[in-house]
Amino acid sequence: MTEIAQNIAHIRAKMALALSRAGRNPGAVRLMAVTKSVTTDKIAQAVLAGIDAIGENYLQEAQNKFGTISTAPALHFIGHLQTNKAKHAVAMFDMIHSVGKIELAREINKRARSLGKVQDVLLEINLGAEESKQGLAPGEAGELLSAMADWENVRVRGLMAIPPPDGSAKYFGRLRDLACELRLLNLSNAPLDELSMGMSDDYEEAIAAGATIIRIGRGIFGERPPK
Repeated sequence: MTEIAQNIAHIRAKMALALSRAGRNPGAVRLMAVTKSVTTDKIAQAVLAGIDAIGENYLQEAQNKFGTISTAPALHFIGHLQTNKAKHAVAMFDMIHSVGKIELAREINKRARSLGKVQDVLLEINLGAEESKQGLAPGEAGELLSAMADWENVRVRGLMAIPPPDGSAKYFGRLRDLACELRLLNLSNAPLDELSMGMSDDYEEAIAAGATIIRIGRGIFGERPPK
């Protein structure tokens, strides 16, 4: 067993325990491998070890690694996406995690329509009002969803957040509660059944709060090499 496979097995065991403690179903959370700066050989090892999704931060890096072929089992875009790059992201990714502006959402819908595709997206929420992070303020999410209500080529699967480093559990709970509030809008293109939250240092807390996707880079691949 490779070191990467061992790391994934270790994470899976901790996921199972966290799910059991929270009284959740064993398959309720997907494990995403965050592959920024990771070689294709290491990514292949992670895929063989049974990850559920691959998360890429940079469009050009993803294109260089994967071309136009989606790598099994699913390819997600988790970084900041410029509006003028939306057409490439829509063509390549199964889900886009970082929608925080109506201009980007509108362009994704347009590009998905041209491809005859319904693009799954997550709204990025800036829970701590941090200037260094992208995303919507929690109070802005409902307004954006309402503006998107009649769009046919975007499906808002849920919410994504990277909380401030202090008090992750508190922020994870806020994201879960926000999703519950937004579901009351009862929009046909916004099932809001996904919560992408939790990384290498706090994914067990995220699972306890209701995460459905956890994003693990260092915990699978080790420290990234210095730039």
